[in-house]
Order: sequence, then structure tokens, then C-alpha cells
Amino acid sequence: MSHPKKNDSVLAICIQEVTEDGSQLNIGDGFSPEDMKFLHQAFIADTLVNVLELGSVDFRLFYGDSPETKKSVNTIINYLSKKFKGKIAEIISNGLCVTPLPQTRWGVKMETAFKQCFDDGYKHVLFIGSRTPTLKDNLLQIALRLLKQSDAVFGPTVEGRYYLIGMSDRYQVELSAFDWYSPNIYAEVANSFKEKGLSWSELEIWYAIEHPDDLEYLVRDINQYRLEGDEVSAKETELVLERIINR
Repeated sequence: MSHPKKNDSVLAICIQEVTEDGSQLNIGDGFSPEDMKFLHQAFIADTLVNVLELGSVDFRLFYGDSPETKKSVNTIINYLSKKFKGKIAEIISNGLCVTPLPQTRWGVKMETAFKQCFDDGYKHVLFIGSRTPTLKDNLLQIALRLLKQSDAVFGPTVEGRYYLIGMSDRYQVELSAFDWYSPNIYAEVANSFKEKGLSWSELEIWYAIEHPDDLEYLVRDINQYRLEGDEVSAKETELVLERIINR
């Protein structure tokens, strides 16, 4: 599904599988495989809702080309198209470029997504996965602003991994060359940029949902959003968690 380039910047969202190269969605024995499937679909839906309010940026959704993942993508897009009106519905229907990728290692998927975006003429590429349902547009706006002032921008997690990577001008570092199972992956990638003499900026520490502790952060943030009167952010995730708990 192709769409014409409208901006110099693009946000590339890449769907992670429940078990992905270098990480896995492992949040406790109380969640069945079916629970994990629905929860991950909720993460993806919330990620899209969070980011589609961004201005001056195009959107691309990448996914590993398997029948199950393709079915999930279609289900999520159809659901959101019916649920939302206005800008979000318009972008989902006409402004979200959905692109299948080969089923391969995470580093290769990342590299392919970056290269495709730069080949399509984008100057600034922000890349996020699908396990950050509380990552809101204000933090992404900061990331875009920082990216326009440096060669790269990184979003670190508490475990020393990434929730976001951005590059400017061209594809700078071969992400497929790294071992994404490495506990030191953040430092390894950052050092590669440093060795090449590239400048990079760092966002605040956030989290990607992979472990039970991350689920605690998630619930804390959802509760805070509701206290602030935000009834939209991470709503699909909240609904799925409530169904699982009440069961």
C-alpha cells in the first residue's frame, strides 16, 4: 500500500512478534497465549492512536509478512477506522503506508525499514516498535526536533535497550550487524555512531513491555492518564487488561 511522500520526516512503526529477535513479550504465567495475542494487538492499536496526532510527519507501518501478522494488522486498521473520526480516521484510511517485510531477524527488519524510508526520499526517520503503548506524541515531537539538530536520536529503556531510534540524512550504521540479544545493545549501537564521528541526542528513559516489571510501569501510567482526564491514551490496552483480570 503506497502513499506519496508529503513531509521530510517519517515515523516508522515496526510490529514486533510476541517472540522477536533479542526480546520477547514475557509478562508472567498468568497470561495465556491468547491473552498475549490480544494484548499485543491492543499495544499496536494504542501506538497508532498515540502517534497519528503528530504533525509534519508521514507514517509507515511495517510488519513481518506472515498470514497471522497480516491478519492482525488488517483487524487493527479496520477496528480503528470504524472507531475514530476526523484526523485519525483519515490518516488510517489514506495516510498510513502499510508495508510487509520478510520474516527475518529484528536487526534486519529495522535496517530494511530505515533503508526503504531513506530510499523514498525522507531526510529524518524515527523508528519505534510495537511494545510502547504509552509513548505519546509529545515525546515523539521532542525526538523529531532533536533529530533535525543531530545525526541520530536514541530512546533508551531501563534495561539498556531501545524504544526509539532515529537517523537523519541517510542510513548511518548497519543495525543488522549487531546482536540484538546483547544486554549491552544500547551502548554498542551508540558507540558505533560515536566511532563514526556522528552526533546523537538522547531522550528520557522510557520502557517497552517485555517483563512483569514493565507491566507495572504500564498500569501506573494508565492510571495517571485517567487522573489527568486523558481517556484515550492506552485505552485498548486498558480494556484488554481489565478483561483478563476480571476473568
